[in-house]
Amino acid sequence: MPDAIRTRSSQDAALPEGVTDPLLWRAAYDVAAAHRPDPAGRCTSLLCAGRPAPCEPFTAAHKAMGLAGDAGRRAGYDGSAGRATRDRRRAA
Repeated sequence: MPDAIRTRSSQDAALPEGVTDPLLWRAAYDVAAAHRPDPAGRCTSLLCAGRPAPCEPFTAAHKAMGLAGDAGRRAGYDGSAGRATRDRRRAA
């Protein structure tokens, strides 16, 4: 077993407000960190072999980070529409 314990960059990152799936958000954060573009605009990951940034894994990671949050809160959902629909159903 190695002496050094590796830490992922997501362990030091604070979860943004509204994240409902911390495991997904942290995994996506680590993928995005591994596929950051260099100053020349190419992906730094060995898996991408210097492809132009943003690469597919970087784009997918950012999408996953968004999906890990509360979609209703991001869209400005306040819950009143759900209550109104429920009230209309009771009235009918």
